[in-house]
Amino acid sequence: MLKLLLVEDDPALQFTIQTALEAKGYLVDAVSTTGDALDRLNSGEAYPVVVSDIYVDERTGLDVLEAARLRDPLCAVILMTGRGTMETVMAATRGGAFDYIAKPFDLDVMIDAIERAEAARRDEGGEASSEEMPETEMIGNTAAMVEIYKMIARVAPTDATVIIEGETGTGKEVVARMIWRNSLRAAQPFAAVDCGSIAPSLLESDLFGAVRGAYTGADRDRTGVFEAAHRGTVFLDEIGDIDGNFQLALLRFLENHEIRPVGAARPKDVDVRVLVATNRDLQRQVEEKKFREDLWYRLNTVRISIPPLRERRADVPLLARFFANKYNTRYQREIKLMDSGVQALKDYTWPGNVRQLQHLVERLVILAERIDGETVASALISMDSRERPVETLADAEEEQIRRVIAATGGNKSKAAQVLGIERKTLYRKLERMKL
Repeated sequence: MLKLLLVEDDPALQFTIQTALEAKGYLVDAVSTTGDALDRLNSGEAYPVVVSDIYVDERTGLDVLEAARLRDPLCAVILMTGRGTMETVMAATRGGAFDYIAKPFDLDVMIDAIERAEAARRDEGGEASSEEMPETEMIGNTAAMVEIYKMIARVAPTDATVIIEGETGTGKEVVARMIWRNSLRAAQPFAAVDCGSIAPSLLESDLFGAVRGAYTGADRDRTGVFEAAHRGTVFLDEIGDIDGNFQLALLRFLENHEIRPVGAARPKDVDVRVLVATNRDLQRQVEEKKFREDLWYRLNTVRISIPPLRERRADVPLLARFFANKYNTRYQREIKLMDSGVQALKDYTWPGNVRQLQHLVERLVILAERIDGETVASALISMDSRERPVETLADAEEEQIRRVIAATGGNKSKAAQVLGIERKTLYRKLERMKL
């Protein structure tokens, strides 16, 4: 019968987890402090599996992880937290943690992790690392973001090709840079290319280079992005925008690690890792014959899908505070972010995702006296986004109502307050607008 060590300072949650695990037949030693946990680990008691919260007291679950792995390199440590960050996930992964679970979670998730740890225990190994984590603008501790952190931590040390999917503004390049910074190529160049902004006729020469005389105006040899990033990482953003000819050239590179500069007689060996991103459905483009199926299969080694901000609104307060601090420092301001401002930001749907939130907070830090609910609502209403033609006074009124509804996240009471009308009046107008 497997014995586990459970480290959790919340009595109710500790009781719940312990009861569920004991019902599954596990023996559970439960403690509430890292000190007690370290005492148990140093006492000689064997714990094949340790389950620990990250934030417990003056020490953390990372200290428990280090002690458990030092005592038994095969120990499977499962960490859990309600405040997951890229740094803690990377530290946990590099320290040899078996899994990292975001709170709140279903008990089935915990039990599944323990069962997987049992099955994998004989294959576990490695020592903890105390290497410092890089700073990052990847902010969020929702379960979806923790899963992304785990994916980055696992794929970064490899040379696997990665497809990063997500709407515009979700942070695809941020993910790509995190993969690079935590890879074995971190000391080598990182080159980001927006494929959608380069004319198809120039894309191949920009990326693979060209020799003198290859085309009109080519008066000298030109080094392409791939060759300039030799031994580093190339990030191709909006990969879905490249035309068929370059799709074939990219496929050949991925298979042979050779580029042929435009006009060159011979290919060149180039060693780069390729990361790509798209806001399109590449699989649908394959079905519609707009994207090569063989290239899709070659790129699709690992896929990381970034959720839109509207699907992880619990992360908005963290992001807002991060950006407020950042721009207060940059512009030497001391603008306060009020609770009402945070709530107003959280209520909005953010069609432009994290990038839109970042730009709005930057604007408010520069222009506002403080960031409260009223300031945020006014800024969202006046934000330059998706203007529709306005030909009559009625059109103007409808446009204003649409903006306020969007700015308040669909909260009609707040919208009526911002518009300065009764709620029943707003309902009549919305009914007339068929909203």
